[in-house]
Amino acid sequence: MLPPNQRRAAMLGGLLTLALGSCAVVQRPDTAKPNAGLSLPAGFRASIYAQDLGKPRLMAFAPNGDLFVTDEGKDPGTGRVLALLDRDHDGRLETTQIYLSGLNQPNSLAFHGGFMYVANTDGIIRVPYQAGDVKPGTEPEKIIDLPAGGQHHSRTIVFGPDDKLYVAAGSTCNVCEETDPHRASVWVYDADGSNGRPYATGLRNAVGLEWFEGTLYATANGRDMAGNDTPPESFFRVMDGQNYGWPYCYPVAPGEPQVWDKDFGKKSPEVCQAAQPSFATTTAHAAPLGMAFYTGNAFPAEYRGQMFVALHGSWNRPQKSGYSVITVDPKTGTTRDFMTGFLGALGLSTSGRPADVQMAPDGALFVTDDGNGVLYRVTYQQP
Repeated sequence: MLPPNQRRAAMLGGLLTLALGSCAVVQRPDTAKPNAGLSLPAGFRASIYAQDLGKPRLMAFAPNGDLFVTDEGKDPGTGRVLALLDRDHDGRLETTQIYLSGLNQPNSLAFHGGFMYVANTDGIIRVPYQAGDVKPGTEPEKIIDLPAGGQHHSRTIVFGPDDKLYVAAGSTCNVCEETDPHRASVWVYDADGSNGRPYATGLRNAVGLEWFEGTLYATANGRDMAGNDTPPESFFRVMDGQNYGWPYCYPVAPGEPQVWDKDFGKKSPEVCQAAQPSFATTTAHAAPLGMAFYTGNAFPAEYRGQMFVALHGSWNRPQKSGYSVITVDPKTGTTRDFMTGFLGALGLSTSGRPADVQMAPDGALFVTDDGNGVLYRVTYQQP
């Protein structure tokens, strides 16, 4: 039997092929199914906006409204940034352009101050960007070096209201004491990559990172191998200089003190007194990744200000968890299912695995699925 890290890599491959003798036949999504086989609340509709995207991860809208998405790639050095263009703004994809290629496992991107920033596993690059660009005018410049790879190789970036660049890097392991301070933490830098310093620590794998109403929020993937329901996946308000528990502690319920990880057994229970509590939780091993706050007017008023989160899905839980998009109320911590059915969607043998959600300028919601290489567009019409 493969060791856990290799089993996980195999399960996360998401290849849409069926071996037939010596040939491989690519499966095509069944686009005729209502909502592409997914379940949503009344009035919501899901359609396949783009497909054949490789392993699409996190997205960002350029200042002119063009949508860009990272494709992590099958192997290191095969990652891309794709531009998905809808220049007449009719909600239909017109063309897909490769904006950057040859990248090292890119996970997220951001636009700021006339640049596109891309987070590769080994560092942050940027390239000058002008509205409407479909290819860069110069070679990318690497502005931040980061430790590459590890069990959690994705890196996430976001700019704050202070024009600073916030960078999250996951841990090398399930549970361990890291030697590199960049790991399991969020750092903050000037926009040119200078003056970096730790901002928050103890975040095992904070793939989702977003500012909303002056507060930085993060999704966090809890440790594995502690039981089917332990610890719950957690959501945090991230504050300067604070610690969020890992590897010595983990949350058990929203707003409650974190508990000592007795199985890991390092430090003592007293260390958990300084760990910040979560404000919301969801089922263990659901793997929350990208998120977005809904600020548009195209959805019913009850969704305004809600945090939409992509749950990538469990890999080591007998009863699968995640494989869905949920909403999280940042005020009450209440979580609700929003978009479910990814395990059987599209009529394919592979599982859909939501990786990110982003709100479009017109108020629609986009969802990447890196298991099936597709992008969904979710809209609402009064039933």
